[in-house]
Amino acid sequence: MKLIDTEFYKRLELFLLLLLGIFPACHSGRSLSISNTPVIRIKGSDTMVLLAQSWAEKFMQQHHGVAVYVEGGGTATGIEALIKGDIEICTASRPLRPEEVQRLARKQQNVGIAHLVAKDGLSVYLHPNNPVRHLTLAQVKGIYTSQITNWREVGGKDETIVVLSRAPSSGTYLYFQEHVLEGQPYGANASNMPTTAAIVQEIEKNPAAIGYGGLAYGENLVHCKINGVSPTAENVRADKYPVARYLYFYTIKKPEGIVKLLIDWVLSPEGQRVVKAIDYIPLFDVP
Repeated sequence: MKLIDTEFYKRLELFLLLLLGIFPACHSGRSLSISNTPVIRIKGSDTMVLLAQSWAEKFMQQHHGVAVYVEGGGTATGIEALIKGDIEICTASRPLRPEEVQRLARKQQNVGIAHLVAKDGLSVYLHPNNPVRHLTLAQVKGIYTSQITNWREVGGKDETIVVLSRAPSSGTYLYFQEHVLEGQPYGANASNMPTTAAIVQEIEKNPAAIGYGGLAYGENLVHCKINGVSPTAENVRADKYPVARYLYFYTIKKPEGIVKLLIDWVLSPEGQRVVKAIDYIPLFDVP
């Protein structure tokens, strides 16, 4: 019988300890180490879960003595974990708010460091059976503020629009509100969904539904043109598509050690190729 590599047992031990929640909080911003194996904990944006998981997988393949754990939960959840010192890296689909910076400074004596790691376009998802393929920003705003409630008003069928939104803890929710709704509140008919994946699943079942999220999601859905521009990587990179944003890593302070090594790798051509491979937009052109 072939013996299983001891590295397997190390990783299993780390996983079980993290699952049980018995790691002490890391208030220094440095990665934890058990059995001489460093651990990097990443938490935050649901938009970035696929991307962060792909980075973690590739990075661990090249650094066999490192364990990188990735969780979603929303940008606000990740920021809260960073303020508490429970993670090394927060993933965020928006900048920190002034009050979040103040809380981080009070708790950690640092205002945090932002690292631009990728770019993303915010798609408006529609069911393939919905005849609508084009919307203006004004129409999207009208739908999400309850000014437009029937698909017939925007060239579709005579049926009520089922409006799906992210939860308020999501950075995507806030970005959409600020940049598409122009600061106005969401309409009362908008249903909050916990993740982008949940929005996609609901639209796949309901031809009358509309939702929004990152370009990398909704492979089987229609990614609606906005103001006549398709949400493609090329259009986002060229600043032609009107709903685009940067994606961030946040650390408590200037990263050191294995955390710095990971972030430097993410920002390298190899790390940015991972961005491109899973349909996010890299910070610069990569082959």
